[in-house]
Amino acid sequence: MKIETSVVTTKGQLVIPARLRRRFGIKKGTRVTFVEDAGRIIVQPVTHEFIRELRGSLPGEPSAHTALLAERKRERQL
Repeated sequence: MKIETSVVTTKGQLVIPARLRRRFGIKKGTRVTFVEDAGRIIVQPVTHEFIRELRGSLPGEPSAHTALLAERKRERQL
């Protein structure tokens, strides 16, 4: 495990190191999710590959696709 560091700005912004952006396909406009887990923050890029891997992993309704569309609609209303 390699450790990378960054500094949070006064606006709460964070720069993801270039090596990690390249490795995980994070480009301008890529959405990321923040997951709190046992005192840690996990940053997960929401890429096409990530969404493809999730297909069928959530049983029942709403589907991941439906949940994503609802979240996008909610964000547009803000």
